[in-house]
Amino acid sequence: MLAIFVLGYLGITLEHTFKIDKLIPALVMMVLLWTVIALTHMPVFEIDNGLVESHMDELLLHHFGKTAEILIFLLGAMTIVEVTDHFNGFGAIKQFVKSNSKRTLLWVVSILAFTLSAIIDNLTATIVLITILRKLVDKPEDRMWYAGLIIIGANAGGAWSPIGDVTTTMLWIGNRVTTGTLVSHLFLPSFICMALPTFVASLLPAFKGELSVPKADHDEKPASLGMLLLGLGAIVFVPIFKTITHLPPYIGMMMALAVVASVAEIKSHRAFTMAAASTHHSPLHKALGKIEMPSILFFLGILMAVAALESIGAIFNLGESVRAVIPDDIFVILLGVGSAIIDNVPLVAASMGMFQLPTDHHIWHFIAFSAGTGGSMLIIGSAAGVVAMGMEKIDFMWYLKNIAWLAALGFLAGCGVFLLFVKFVYGV
Repeated sequence: MLAIFVLGYLGITLEHTFKIDKLIPALVMMVLLWTVIALTHMPVFEIDNGLVESHMDELLLHHFGKTAEILIFLLGAMTIVEVTDHFNGFGAIKQFVKSNSKRTLLWVVSILAFTLSAIIDNLTATIVLITILRKLVDKPEDRMWYAGLIIIGANAGGAWSPIGDVTTTMLWIGNRVTTGTLVSHLFLPSFICMALPTFVASLLPAFKGELSVPKADHDEKPASLGMLLLGLGAIVFVPIFKTITHLPPYIGMMMALAVVASVAEIKSHRAFTMAAASTHHSPLHKALGKIEMPSILFFLGILMAVAALESIGAIFNLGESVRAVIPDDIFVILLGVGSAIIDNVPLVAASMGMFQLPTDHHIWHFIAFSAGTGGSMLIIGSAAGVVAMGMEKIDFMWYLKNIAWLAALGFLAGCGVFLLFVKFVYGV
């Protein structure tokens, strides 16, 4: 089983080398691991309350249920974002980033990346801001620098919000962290992780002088500030809904989606009838057709694969061995460094099986920060980096030379601030 997992992991990590989408090795790995357990009749365990032997069917359903909560939540969030984009809601943001000064624009886009990613996730925030940059910055070499800082800001912003990064969402839905404590513990370290690299970058020659602005696009759809505020407000309401009702987050996300979709249908002058819903003019149907199903299937494969190793006690035993030789804080920092090379979703999924700690223990918050921001150190280390690499044709070595050291500076500074905060608050 460990050999299967390692080979599958290599397939995921080397997807660009093999030219095979990472969802394929993730799904194959999931199927093979659970098949081995079934055919060999290996004893399986439930670890939520310690290692307790369980029945195979019950355990599989248990893990699938926990995974489905995350996937349904992500589907709802992605659909709301696509509906908002259908009405060019994100175009309204362009009104806030108009500046001819390179340095001023750098701070504006960095703060926007930090803020937006906490609401609509770091991947979407990166896409939105780079799209806007193309309307504001004419030279591709200038946009590459801005894109690099957007990656850092977006990953930092996603770390402190339960809805900002898929790994933080996993910890939140898994009851490892609560919204209020997560925000209060991680906002300052995450802000430092964004602000320090932005400040240092603002002193570099690349951000001195004025910008050459491209010609206006007269064919662009009019921006809808109302849909932007509705979409962002609906997503922000989800943690509030969970706090009030104590229902799982995906319930609140489905409610948010229903509200946004209703307004979208009315705004499109479509009646809520079966006939109208079946036409291709429905904004909701168009949005559902554009969401990233490969990412959803990848998360299904990797989370269920990690659950298979967790169910035989492998991850729990590995965690006990690691904690015996390495301090927890050092391990989490190394996890952040590793997330720049290896996808952070399986890393966090594995860590959730390794540590048997109470909700809101500082290690959970540190994992959220480290896994979320460490990926900025390489352009392939996060979804935000990969999409920016594709959109602006950023070279791996260019990023390593010009942006990686800024990301590392922010990551280490954020870790230091977090550890000082924990020592001051808890004396740990």
